[in-house]
Amino acid sequence: MQVLRSAALEGGRTIMEIYEADDFEIRSKSDDSPVTAADEAADAIISDRLRRAFPDIALVTEEQADSHEQSAERFLIVDPLDGTKEFIQRRGDFTVNIALVENGVPTFGVVYAPAKGRLFYTDASGQSVEESGPFELDTVGEVKKIAVSQPDNTALRVVASKSHRDAATDAYIGKYACADMKSAGSSLKFCLVATGEADLYPRLGRTMEWDTAAGDAVLRGAGGAMVRFDDHAPFTYGKDGFANVFFIAYAPGVALKPA
Repeated sequence: MQVLRSAALEGGRTIMEIYEADDFEIRSKSDDSPVTAADEAADAIISDRLRRAFPDIALVTEEQADSHEQSAERFLIVDPLDGTKEFIQRRGDFTVNIALVENGVPTFGVVYAPAKGRLFYTDASGQSVEESGPFELDTVGEVKKIAVSQPDNTALRVVASKSHRDAATDAYIGKYACADMKSAGSSLKFCLVATGEADLYPRLGRTMEWDTAAGDAVLRGAGGAMVRFDDHAPFTYGKDGFANVFFIAYAPGVALKPA
């Protein structure tokens, strides 16, 4: 976790240097999703650090297409800049995601939101914490344990995607008695559930494992859960092509509604 934490911080520093510049290049990948110099620079830094530290563990990263062809029971998975659309629009809701997956489960993870000044990760025991700044690479600051809420099913707090909200998501959220609705970008949505700032995060849209593994690890380490949307079965990793199905992330006290 020391390596994962410092790699995320290094990647985040590079991202912020580009974010705070007057301008940066934006290109489209083969799937028409945007990519910036920040994605690529952070990926190079994080990948180099992880490969040097863990040469025997498979590494899957969004920005390296050849890594998506791997199949492994134990692997590191990285999204160097989750929320590229938020980054481009300078909204700040973007994160660096790094996780270790073992036998289908994300056991350790770090989510760093450099523009928001928030850093979440699992400690050596698997307990999730939030660290306060200034986020020195080699010195851990003050940390506090985080835990999911004890939700009130008559007044739930829901968080949903800022850039990928659709009618199907709204229809599903409409099945619940909601007291509050938040919109957030990237894997921050998992962290809001993990800290008890929200109770429920449904996602009815395309995601990849690198989008979710780190946030899922933080959520699980805070006592939360993530299940498939269609049948509420356990959500697993290492799937073919690392593509996700729809899912629900939540505090276990939430009475889940059927799809």
